Amino acid sequence: MIPASDALSQIIAAMKPTCAEQVALPDALGRILAEDVLARLTQPWADVSAMDGYAVRQEDVAQVSAQAPATLKVIGESAAGGSFDGDVGPGCAVRIFTGAPVPKGTDTIIIQEDTEAAGEAITVLEKAPAGKFIRPAGLDFKADTVLLKAGSLMSGRNVGLAAAANVPWVKVRRKPRIALIATGNEVVMPGDTLGDNQIISSNSVMLSAFIKVLGGEPLDLGIARDDLGSLTERVRAAKQADMLITIGGASVGDYDLVGQVLLQEGLQLAFDKVAMRPGKPVIFGLLDGMPVLGMPGNPVSVGVSSAVFLRPAIAAMLSVPATDAPLQTAQLAIDLGGNDERQEYMRATLSIGADGEHLVTPFSKQDSAMLAKFAEADCLVIRAPFAPPAKAGDTVDFIPLHTGRITL
Repeated sequence: MIPASDALSQIIAAMKPTCAEQVALPDALGRILAEDVLARLTQPWADVSAMDGYAVRQEDVAQVSAQAPATLKVIGESAAGGSFDGDVGPGCAVRIFTGAPVPKGTDTIIIQEDTEAAGEAITVLEKAPAGKFIRPAGLDFKADTVLLKAGSLMSGRNVGLAAAANVPWVKVRRKPRIALIATGNEVVMPGDTLGDNQIISSNSVMLSAFIKVLGGEPLDLGIARDDLGSLTERVRAAKQADMLITIGGASVGDYDLVGQVLLQEGLQLAFDKVAMRPGKPVIFGLLDGMPVLGMPGNPVSVGVSSAVFLRPAIAAMLSVPATDAPLQTAQLAIDLGGNDERQEYMRATLSIGADGEHLVTPFSKQDSAMLAKFAEADCLVIRAPFAPPAKAGDTVDFIPLHTGRITL
């Protein structure tokens, strides 16, 4: 057995970034940028008004007060989509609307609430400093500015930013194609007739969902029966994928054939056991350069292995910066006993304490057959090998089970 940290390092080191592809901006949501996005224009393109009111010369209103108002002649207007193209001289003003360009000769905006209009003149009741309510050109961004860096997730906000910068297409990482092979005579797909001694294959459905959420493209190759021919056929069908994941058959029983078939097909084995709980019988290696991750058949072990190994593996293929690793800290809400020689990933809920601190509460039962508890969990609390007993209030590391990939 190797430590979980060593297993993770070997897995990440074996991942190769996928190639870049160009997509239309509306299709970029949730994708990872392969190239920086540069602004194609300056925003705003000119000095514009932030309010509805009047564009004036600050020197004309510098001494204005309610007791000593100023009267200015209105000589035109500037509205969004238009402009006032003349020069504004002393004692003059231009009616202006939000987003409209500021006329030449003016340097401040008097909001309409601080004026009284009468025909072609206004009475200014409040003074305003130079630059008041004016958004200068380039306030948001300037042409050729790097707005989004390669490796960034295209959230809804980032899609909007690129659109505002007049960017219609972006280069993103191709979604990693990840082949899935479930194994076992006893498993059938959800909705199929369930025979004696059979179980539902939730793993492949769950893993497909995980892969999509993490930014990959699942290729479900179906269920391989517990014979060499069935498994070999599916392994060979996976060789055009970016990664292969097998589910089940990775242990040491008489019907656990995954390791045997993979080695026969030329797998360069890196390891086949990890000192972790759940998920000890994890296989990893390269098959003709393609990473292969063999997961246990237990659904919770699949879920934990996905959080610990698959998420960072896909991130590496998408060239997501290592600083985006999800490890976080919180305080224990309950006491815990000491740990044994395997690193444990305890399913737990996450909450906010009375003082605003993050609290984690591991479930009292950690049986790896309890998929309902795994679905209820918010995070995995990490207990190092031989960790001593811990008290409520102690700080622990945890892996959040949410990804936050698609955000506003």
